Amino acid sequence: MKMKNIRYLSGTGVAILVISVFSVACKVISPDTGELALKDAYKNKFYIGTALNERQIMGHDAAAIQVVKENFNAVVAENCMKSGMLQPVEGEFRFELADRFVEFGEQNNMHINGHTLIWHSQAPRWFFKDDQGNDVSREVLVQRMKDHIYTVVGRYKGRIHTWDVVNEAILDDGSWRKSKFYEIIGEDFVKLAFQFAHEADPGAKLMYNDFSMALPGKRKGVVAMVKKLQQQGVQIDGIGMQGHIGLQYPAIDEFEKSILAYSDLGVKVMITELDLSVLPSPWENTGADVSANFEYQQKMNPYAAGLPDSVDNVFQERYLDFFKLFLKHQEKIDRVTLWGVNDGQSWKNNWPIKGRTDYTLLFDRENRAKPVVKSIIQAAQQPHSDEKKKRKQSI
Repeated sequence: MKMKNIRYLSGTGVAILVISVFSVACKVISPDTGELALKDAYKNKFYIGTALNERQIMGHDAAAIQVVKENFNAVVAENCMKSGMLQPVEGEFRFELADRFVEFGEQNNMHINGHTLIWHSQAPRWFFKDDQGNDVSREVLVQRMKDHIYTVVGRYKGRIHTWDVVNEAILDDGSWRKSKFYEIIGEDFVKLAFQFAHEADPGAKLMYNDFSMALPGKRKGVVAMVKKLQQQGVQIDGIGMQGHIGLQYPAIDEFEKSILAYSDLGVKVMITELDLSVLPSPWENTGADVSANFEYQQKMNPYAAGLPDSVDNVFQERYLDFFKLFLKHQEKIDRVTLWGVNDGQSWKNNWPIKGRTDYTLLFDRENRAKPVVKSIIQAAQQPHSDEKKKRKQSI
């Protein structure tokens, strides 16, 4: 009976039926690349993630949301889960946007990362002050940390898979950042934050996240900090290497050394906040300290009218080289997350100089996949060196 019905379908209907069956039985094809979508190409390697902004979380950016659903299987909130956004007034939590973010991830079967619990920047001012405007005592700040972490992590217990527990506690030279957390509590604030997060949700994976992680000094400092935490019995499951990179920095071999050094600690490595700036870096500023701010100069915004082919070619090669590095060490890496969906939404357009035009991500301002996306997908289809060795050994 079913065969008769199919025989008398119109030609268009048959075509639609065949295409539908093919896409379900075989593979998901991205209309932009003619290849596997990013998330499908990397399905058995590591998660491919992106950061969502408020408009996307609230469903007001349909084009970007479609890109996310087609290409990514992991999400992180760009801003709405930072302490200043969640608890602007002591004891008054604003969870609406964070709730929507988590729901989006769940509805689309995505790996959800919470960002970030303890960070000196974008923390509410009240966190460190008493009613008279003086610094609070160590005991008070520890209790405020505990209350915040217990409330936030507890709310999403069993729903958020990984947490960036502490963000940017180490300086580029490997020394401790003299943040208010450090000044009032001391370096134990990191240990306490991880302990509180684990107590609030024992099933969540807990991460330390920082920028400039390829620098030898920072590498040494982070490794020393994590080793000390491990010796104290603190659960730390992964290290996030923020991927705010440029055309000339960091050196890929130094980035690789850091992947190896962090992995040697027995934890997973996450490539977080990945974006590739093509713009000149003012006064050799290559970090990602959000407090950095430089005056606008026309010479520092050379591509406002469009990106020249010569620069675009370098951009494409640079992105591909990094993804080849990630593939080389795929067993050590759990997730690679882009810091935004398309170029127009990248924070690099306004940091560290406001009003510039940058081209940092894999999708352009019209949400079209850049040519490098196809190359990155194709790279994932090639067996890497470890797979080749295994094949030779099995012969």
